[in-house]
Amino acid sequence: MGTNLETGLDVNREFKDTVFSLLLNGDTESARLIANSFSGTNYPEGTEVVFKTLQNVFTKGRINDLAFILDNRLIVLVEAQSTLNENMPYRMLQYIAETYKKLHATRDEYREKMFTLQRPKFIVFYSGDKEMKEDVLTLRLSDMFAPYGPAGAGADDGSVDLELTVKMYNINRGRNVDKLKSCETLRHYSIFIGMVHEYRRAMPLEQAIKQAVVDCIGQNVLKAFLLKHEGELVNMLVSEWNMETALEVREEEGRMEEKREIARRMKAKGKSVEEIEEMTGLTVDDILRL
Repeated sequence: MGTNLETGLDVNREFKDTVFSLLLNGDTESARLIANSFSGTNYPEGTEVVFKTLQNVFTKGRINDLAFILDNRLIVLVEAQSTLNENMPYRMLQYIAETYKKLHATRDEYREKMFTLQRPKFIVFYSGDKEMKEDVLTLRLSDMFAPYGPAGAGADDGSVDLELTVKMYNINRGRNVDKLKSCETLRHYSIFIGMVHEYRRAMPLEQAIKQAVVDCIGQNVLKAFLLKHEGELVNMLVSEWNMETALEVREEEGRMEEKREIARRMKAKGKSVEEIEEMTGLTVDDILRL
């Protein structure tokens, strides 16, 4: 698994060229509207927008989904997710650090006087088929920190010296409707992905994508974009969904292995099969095989 020498980020893990990034990167008007709607700003039409999405120097693809600067004051990092990911604050921390490194010369950090950073905003758009109860979910880096001090000593007073907050917006059908109204491109993206999810329930993934493309074109939803990129969209979305499925399977396997390890330790301590079954949720057959 290679490493991107420019960013230090793992290429296979971080490289992506998604439908969302293909659609939104370079669209200055949509970027402005997203910032105004989801950041509470009021940048007027014609505001300078500069895209700074991280690029992979080897593959010429994108590492994150979308990053742009407005009026050299606000930098917005946006990710589109079809899986619920509570680790987004950590990922955004990596993205913003690499982006700032590209925006400011190394010598700036050694100056005596403070230099100015663009104020960051971190946004995730969730469009998955698993239920997200909230319209907006707030994720904080501080929630990921381990307690400090000796174990069980209660030394953690709850304070942190580093914080990063990510807002995850549910953009599935009927959710955050008012915010989506302000940006037609984002709203149409939500409709398209929603159609794919709906059709997946009744047909194979590739067929579901093709049907969603046909229907969206017929309804004038992302029509120009879909006609231009129709040939590559199917492969891109199939790759995205297959990767997410693989990650979910890997996570499930990891949880199962953790249960097995707990069961092994309990067996070594002489615990009964019934006790191990109750504690781990493993079947009797699973336990006896250990």
